[in-house]
Amino acid sequence: MRAVPHILVSILLLVTVGVQAQEVVRPVTSTYTMEVGRAHLHDTYLTPLGYDGLTTAITYRRAQAMKFNPERWVMQLNLSAGIDYTENPARNATMWGAGIKAGWDMVYRWELPYGLTVGAGPGTGLNVGALYLTRNQNNPVSAKVSWTLDATGYLSWRTRVLDIPVNIRYQPSVLLTGVFFSQEYDELYYEIYLGNHRNLVHPAWWGNYFTMDNLVSADLRFGGTWLTVGYHNTIVSTKVSEITTRITTHAFVIGISGEWLSLGRGALPSATSKIISAY
Repeated sequence: MRAVPHILVSILLLVTVGVQAQEVVRPVTSTYTMEVGRAHLHDTYLTPLGYDGLTTAITYRRAQAMKFNPERWVMQLNLSAGIDYTENPARNATMWGAGIKAGWDMVYRWELPYGLTVGAGPGTGLNVGALYLTRNQNNPVSAKVSWTLDATGYLSWRTRVLDIPVNIRYQPSVLLTGVFFSQEYDELYYEIYLGNHRNLVHPAWWGNYFTMDNLVSADLRFGGTWLTVGYHNTIVSTKVSEITTRITTHAFVIGISGEWLSLGRGALPSATSKIISAY
């Protein structure tokens, strides 16, 4: 009979070890990048001409496996701010572009053979910006504001190059629907200020508002800090109230990435913890 308590203690110890083995740690993947490349701006509210020049941006991306199903669901947060400097074909007029973007995605992922991972899911984004044509006097600014529901996904490949761990990823995002702001053709913003608020908000669909974002990146893992390089392409095409807008950028991406642990109550992960990364 005295052996019974020892058996119970052993069972409790085994259960405790089993629970510890199931502990899941979900590091946050943070990426800070700078972008430099070419921009094309065309807005018929300001001018019938297209302007070409330089685009620059800074971006922060955050990704983490979700607590309710870390093996399958990943949350992504994207924040960026950019400035474009462009000139007309004659190089005698300048158009500036500026904008802030915020996006949030939930991606369901599948593990495939050969180090491949594929994911897809819904997302939403808020874009606020403007185009400014220096030579115009009555209507020098065209505001750009939109809230969209998007479809996003990614294809990731884990491999090694010269014995360096590398994660190569392609991530596209395309608009599904939403709403956006646009004034009427030749309508001054002063008229809006005086109270003319008709036909300023429009439903977005592929017939009048198309956006697509393409990001190809590679994370070269040098220890705890990764070097991130890549290519980023954005496309915005709208046509409403007899105003046509085309904004396209092609940029080189460089930055740093890393994984960070969110330590609740200061607890450190144990040797038996299961680490599930976002990518």
